[in-house]
Amino acid sequence: MTLLKVENLTVEFPSRRGTLTAIEDVCLTVAPGEILGMVGESGAGKSMTGAAIIGLIEPPGRIARGQILLNGSRIDNLGREDMRRVRGRQIGAIFQDPLTSLNPVLTVGEQLIETIQTHLKLSRSAARERAIDWLRRVGIPAPEKRVDTYPHQYSGGMRQRVVIALALCAEPRLIIADEPTTALDVSVQAQIIALLRKLCKETGASVILVTHDMGVIAETADRVAVMYAGRVIEVGAVADVLRAPRHPYTAGLMASIPRIGEKPDILPQIDGAMPRLNARPEGCAFNPRCPKRMEVCARLRPDLVADAQGEVACHLFSKELAT
Repeated sequence: MTLLKVENLTVEFPSRRGTLTAIEDVCLTVAPGEILGMVGESGAGKSMTGAAIIGLIEPPGRIARGQILLNGSRIDNLGREDMRRVRGRQIGAIFQDPLTSLNPVLTVGEQLIETIQTHLKLSRSAARERAIDWLRRVGIPAPEKRVDTYPHQYSGGMRQRVVIALALCAEPRLIIADEPTTALDVSVQAQIIALLRKLCKETGASVILVTHDMGVIAETADRVAVMYAGRVIEVGAVADVLRAPRHPYTAGLMASIPRIGEKPDILPQIDGAMPRLNARPEGCAFNPRCPKRMEVCARLRPDLVADAQGEVACHLFSKELAT
């Protein structure tokens, strides 16, 4: 059973110098209750994919091709009001900076109550009780008092807990968590990730977790999708991808992570930089940086192909070349 299915999703931004393709032919699936991690360098298209799923692509940006299906129904072609009803009730969002998600002139309780009443048919008193209960569930001390305080009266970690409560209070089926712990201390990061995983397990919600941190992915996700230059290049179970990455880019990411007990003089690195949107090379976008590139890599773009070990877009695993 599939909760979310993204098929050949392409997002474009028209400009004076031509059309820029932010993400191209992205294909993803998320099962009910699953946590899918998305990793890659800055500019790979992770956050853009999440924004497209939740309907937050601002004009002149547009979904040029593909479709997004939630519970079998298309949501990429919905109007603004229809998508607003989906957002919050069926899809929740947790962003990197909680201050961008919280209104500084409204109390935390007012914001929770508004979200709850927008999506659930509850009286104001019942919505307030639900808001207090969610503040308690996310670990806010004395929620009966803190419900009437303002966002600036919370610490960074507590604000992120409030944002998690906002995302989950209408009990959506899917959560888009975009770098939810980046701005927090390491000890607080672990608490927030553990809280998010616990609450999603309790509610049965699925999660797309966008992050740079492979440690967070290893600790939290069930599967991982690796993105590079706007495309998904490898998908697989977290243990398989961490232990035996197949795409050379994924292998480079894994090799650059320090390991306990090892003291190398120099950490391995991936030479070069990710190409700009208007300067992506022909063929495989990673080929100028790839230590295993072949002649075909500069001519043909590999498709994302599924096999017993997951999915990978690399000519090293192409059936056509193998035969």
